[in-house]
Amino acid sequence: MTSLTILQRLAQTIETRRNADPAHSYVAKLLNSNEEKVLKKIAEEAAETIMACKDGDKEQIVYETADLWFHCLIMLARHNISPEAVLSELERREGVSGIEEKRSRSQNQSEPIRGK
Repeated sequence: MTSLTILQRLAQTIETRRNADPAHSYVAKLLNSNEEKVLKKIAEEAAETIMACKDGDKEQIVYETADLWFHCLIMLARHNISPEAVLSELERREGVSGIEEKRSRSQNQSEPIRGK
C-alpha cells in the first residue's frame, strides 16, 4: 500500500464523518467546532512531537507524528483541501534547493495557494 493510498483513505474517512453525530465521532466534533479548536490541537500535537524528538524516543516520535498528520488532515478537510494538493506542492518542490524555494516564495507572495 502506498503512502498516497493511506492518506486518501484517511481523507475519505474524515469526509464520511463530517456529517456524523459529534457526540459519537471525534472527527465530526472537530470538523463542527470552531477552527481555533483544530489549530490548538495541531499545536498540541506538534509540541508533543517536538518533546518526543527531544527525548530521542523513536517510537513516540512516530506515534506523535501520526497524530500531528491526522489532525493536519482534519484541518485540510475544513478548508476543502485534499492531501493530493499538499503532495503536489511537495512534488513541485522536489529537487529544488530550499534556499531557492524560499527565494521564490518571497518573490511570488501574491500567488494564490492551490486547493483541491
